[in-house]
Amino acid sequence: MASGGFVQATVLLLAVQLLCVAAADAEQETGTVIPAESRPCVDCHAFEFMQRALQDLKKTAFNLDARTETLVLRAERRALCDCMPASSLR
Repeated sequence: MASGGFVQATVLLLAVQLLCVAAADAEQETGTVIPAESRPCVDCHAFEFMQRALQDLKKTAFNLDARTETLVLRAERRALCDCMPASSLR
């Protein structure tokens, strides 16, 4: 008795697997193929991205350089002001 239920369950699982495989194959066949001429060039997009990133890095480096220079000048002025009286600086 129990073996009859086992056989039915096995047949049912096998049928479900076959349906899933057939559905997966059908999905792959219905996809459209985009010609290579109309696809964007991956290397071109990567180059543009890297170019923008490099420009951002250059801007950041320039801003950091300018900020560092300002801070150094401020520190030098403070050090100079600590050594000399304020009247001699003018």
